Formats: sequence, structure tokens, C-alpha cells
Amino acid sequence: MIRVREVSVIGSDGEQLGVFPAEEALRMAMDQELDLVEVAPGAVPPVCRIMDYGKYKYKQSKKAHEAKKNQKVQHLKEVKFRPNTDKHDFDFKLKHLFRFLEHGDKAKVVIFFKGREIVHKENGMKVLERVSAAIEEVAIIEVPPKPEGRTLMMVLAPKTKK
Repeated sequence: MIRVREVSVIGSDGEQLGVFPAEEALRMAMDQELDLVEVAPGAVPPVCRIMDYGKYKYKQSKKAHEAKKNQKVQHLKEVKFRPNTDKHDFDFKLKHLFRFLEHGDKAKVVIFFKGREIVHKENGMKVLERVSAAIEEVAIIEVPPKPEGRTLMMVLAPKTKK
């Protein structure tokens, strides 16, 4: 362990106080009933600040809480189709896609193949093309159609409003 002999001290109001022996800087902080906090350990000499550390930690937690309150959580919703989905079922599931995208959520469109349907992947691609044509004004294709095992998958994201 390296023992630091001198530190550069910054006062509680932000002005540079100078370079002092570490024990004297600690005594100065104790006289003001504050804490001596090392803010730049890599500097030569190390920089310390006289501050109320408890108050500092409280303000940091408040800032983090405010930042968390203002962020928008985006979920990934999934809608499953089959390669030979009828028109009514297609329209019904398309309404769900529109609703998810309007709420600001991403949507994962999955075409699930059963049995020997996997041989005709072009039917699944046609369904994905119909979906992308229907939602092109409200969404962008984030992940283009790609096969994953017995499924075809595509991810849609809502278009940003400007």
C-alpha cells in the first residue's frame, strides 16, 4: 500500500484551497464537520474535495430516480402466423400488430411450420411480405425475415414520430 503524503484540496464551495499534507486536509474537513473525498486518485498529487458525502449520495440517488422515471420501457410482443393463415385470421392478427406498434412496443412476427409445411418456405415468406406491406406506414423492419428452426421470424419496430 502506498501512503500518500500530500493531496490537492478543493473546498466545499468548489474553489482550489491548495496542496496540504493528507493529515492536515483530513483535519480541515473534520473542523468543518464534513468529509474528505478523493475525486481524482490518478492525479499527482491526488485531488480531494471537502464535502458532505451523505448529502452527495442522496442527490445522486435522486438524480438516478428521476432518470429512471423518465425512461420508456419497450417490450417485444409476438404474433404467430401459419403459412396458410386465412384472410380473416390474418386481418385479426394484423390489428394486434398495429396496436402493439401504436403503443410503442416492438413486434416479432413468427411463421410456424408444422409437419411437411417446412418444405414450402416460400408460402411463409409470402405471408411475411403481406405483413410488411400492410404495416409499412407505421413500422420499420428491424430484423429482416430469417429462418430459425421450424419458423420464419421478422422483428418490427414502430416508426419514430417527428
